[in-house]
Formats: sequence, structure tokens, C-alpha cells
Amino acid sequence: MSRRARIAGSLAGALGVAAAGSVAVGVLRQQRQISRRAGDQVAFGALRSEPVTVLADDGVALHVEIDEVDEPGADRGAVDRLLRRQRSGTPPVTVVFVHGFCLELDCWHFQRAAYRGLVRTVYYDQRSHGRSGDSSRENATIDQLGHDLRAVIEAVVPDGPVVLVGHSMGGMSIVALVEHYPELVGERIVGVGLVATTAGGLDPSRVLLPMLPARLSGPLAGRALRALRHGHRPIDLLRRAGGAIALVATDRFAFGGEVPRSYVEFVDRMLSATPFEVVADFFPTLGSLDKFDQVEQLSAVPTSVICGTADKLTSIGHSRKLHARIEGSRLLECEGAGHLVIMERHDLVNAELDQLITAATARAERR
Repeated sequence: MSRRARIAGSLAGALGVAAAGSVAVGVLRQQRQISRRAGDQVAFGALRSEPVTVLADDGVALHVEIDEVDEPGADRGAVDRLLRRQRSGTPPVTVVFVHGFCLELDCWHFQRAAYRGLVRTVYYDQRSHGRSGDSSRENATIDQLGHDLRAVIEAVVPDGPVVLVGHSMGGMSIVALVEHYPELVGERIVGVGLVATTAGGLDPSRVLLPMLPARLSGPLAGRALRALRHGHRPIDLLRRAGGAIALVATDRFAFGGEVPRSYVEFVDRMLSATPFEVVADFFPTLGSLDKFDQVEQLSAVPTSVICGTADKLTSIGHSRKLHARIEGSRLLECEGAGHLVIMERHDLVNAELDQLITAATARAERR
């Protein structure tokens, strides 16, 4: 199916759902106009809100930002309806976005621009990433990231329904949360978006390709990581010194086709800001991940699986397997898009998230 047909199909679906007239869709209908201008006109990393610190169960400080529905510039009619609903005792849905490996919360730029002021949203930097505190090596695991997500939910979404959206390692964090806290699914968690992710069978050396000098990638990646675990600074220097080469690698492995140079530079800045020590710490947990048996629990709530057909890091087969294991889930395959599909095909991704949030809101209202 052509990209034009996919866009038309997604927009038609969104308009069809909007015709149902739920409160949430009244908000999302306005979102379509805002996302097109805000995402492209606001500088990457410029969307901010007052930070909140949430302590993980091992004491690591997690940097969290919350966009409330009454942000300046929000559609007042939509906001008033949501606030009336909140005052009536039914909290609105909160969407929690969980970023991927070696990125930070700013990677959700186009989603944040789309939903800012219209839907209550939460963004946070995972441990050892962005502005969050550093993890010990023993707690640099997917399981711990699931516990961290639980801590964030308890701290900033103490009540009301929650939709979780995770990209790459963020999706793995959601699966870990579901494994350790299955009682949340259907009770607090009313919808899930899994973007360019997997629940196992990952070759972590593929994830490292954009992060390593070319001569250290491929089959030697694991050996290089073990040897250089305590000597990460030379690798960091090499990565910074080879800026032009790193930029090409980022473009090749993060995106499936041609994107604006600003996209590539933005992603490269996030990758370069992640110390190689963090890459080495998380390397073992990526390779040992095996949680496909857990994802079946997500059949109880609306779930969208989103991926790019040209993803070189978590290939499309992973998303198709997730879709097959989650009964009733939706699968959006973005033709020609790479791992950073949340940027490269943000229009399609946001349209699918519209549908997810709408379905999750309707489910929460029926309870």
C-alpha cells in the first residue's frame, strides 16, 4: 500500500471515530490542525514543562515532565469539557510516553507538539538517560525499567486511567511493567502503544551500530563492550571526534528514507550525549530479553503496534510477532520508515495514537 493510501486510511479512520462524538475525540479532532504546524515550527528540545523528580525504588532520581490540559494555547472548549469531566469525579486519561535506548524524552517532539494542552501527557527520561540520575550496573535492566515506570505512574498519575506509549526500549519497559504488575492491565492501564519495539529475540549488536566506530561494530561488538566497559571515555572521544561519520551512521540506522537534516542532527545529539558506559551497562539486558509470553495480557485493552518496514534495529518481524500474540491489537506498518518512525512518519503515528487514545477513553468511560 502506498504512503498516500496509508495516510488517507488513517485519517479516514480518525474521522470515523470522531463521528462517535466522545469527549476525547473532541480534543483529538483539534489536534490534527495543531500538530502540523507546531511540530515543524518549534525547535527540537524546546517543548518543556516544570520538571518533577520521581525517585525509583533504588533511589535513582527520574526527570519527569507533565503537560496538563490547561496549557496556554490549548483549545478552550476541549479543555473546559475535560475539566468538567475531571470535576465530576472521572479523571481524564493520562498518556505516559516512554522513550528508547540512548534517547531521551525529547524524542517525542512531534507527539508532544500534537497533544500539548489537549491531553494530559507525561514524559520522563529513563535512568542513565537525559536528565535522570545514573543507574548502578546491576540495576541497568529491562525489569528495573518496568519498576521505574510503575514509580512514575504512582507519583504523577495516582488515579485515573492511563495509556502507555513506548518506543524501542520504552516498549520493553512497558512489557516488563505488565509482567511484574499484571493487576494494572485493565484496571489502571486502559491502552498501550508499542512502537518499533520487541519483547525478545533482539540482536543487541544491531542496536549498537549507530553508537560504535565502524571497526567495533558487528560480531566484535560484544567482545569490545566487555573489554571497554571500564574504558568508555576513549570511545566517547572517538564518537565525538568522528562527528561526520557518526551523522551518516545515525541517518542510515535511525531512518528508512530521506528526512530533513535537522532530524538526523537532533537524533545524533541524543545518541552522542549518552555515555558509552550506559551503552555497555544495558547491553546484556537487551540480549537476554525474553518476554513474549507476557504480552498476551495486553489483549485485555486496546493496543496499537506501530513500526517501520525499513527498521534496521528492531525489524518489522518483531512488531508482527507482537501483533500476532496480542489478540485484537492493531498493526500499523509505515512503508519505508526506519527505527525513528515517531519522527519520520509522525503524521501516521499520531493518527494511530488518536485512535488508540479514543478507544482507551471509551473503554475507561464504560467502566
